[in-house]
Amino acid sequence: MSEAGSPVNQQKEAPLDIQGLTVAYQKKIVLSRVSFSIPEGKLIGIIGPNGAGKSTLIKAALGLIPRLDGEVRIYGRPYAEQRKLVGYVPQRESVDWDFPTSALDVVTMGRYGHLGWFRRPGARERQIALNCLDQVGMADFAHRQISQLSGGQQQRVFLARALAQDATLYFMDEPFAGVDAATEKAIITLLGQLKERGKTVLVVHHDLATVKDYFDWVLLLNERVMAIGPTEEVFTREQLQITYGGRLAVLDRDTEAFIPRSR
Repeated sequence: MSEAGSPVNQQKEAPLDIQGLTVAYQKKIVLSRVSFSIPEGKLIGIIGPNGAGKSTLIKAALGLIPRLDGEVRIYGRPYAEQRKLVGYVPQRESVDWDFPTSALDVVTMGRYGHLGWFRRPGARERQIALNCLDQVGMADFAHRQISQLSGGQQQRVFLARALAQDATLYFMDEPFAGVDAATEKAIITLLGQLKERGKTVLVVHHDLATVKDYFDWVLLLNERVMAIGPTEEVFTREQLQITYGGRLAVLDRDTEAFIPRSR
């Protein structure tokens, strides 16, 4: 791409730069002066306790919820100017799966950003959507109503839609939550493929035992940024204990696996 606003023209800009982001729900501060910048081509896990503001961070970055203060830049420009560069996989629980549409239609929606306001998706867009469904093992379910799919299959449909967007920066909100083994494998494969293609992916993630296997970088969040950087440097007992406020148990000292303690 060579048009204004493309990654080529802005190759020195960070895929995502957030400065001073503050968000509140009913006067309760959820995110406070969050600031960070991430490098390109990394798989980044957003890690923190329940209520830390992880999903809120993604929604605020995408303009889905209002922010009290702060600035969000995608390759140096506001998100509103860079929508074509961004893909989003929401929490499965936040989607109305009873809406009468097929898996293929859902994935084809991911092409709308490339078509503009006055063009309807045609044969080319539907073929791209089919190819994306095939990449996540869902091609045989293309014409199945989404309400008839299992939870794991529904999640893979949304992953395929993100692929169809052909984005440069991806946000995924708990894609591994409650999925079956086949879907987990599909997500891991997809993350690897996106990394190979130079994409940048931020993932809200809860399973601390798999963080080192899945992510290059980690953002530790608890209302504010506690730490951010390469996984081997940031994902440590000390940093996790600080992030979780002492509500953390070490499962296996040899593998350094962790689980949050109950409140």
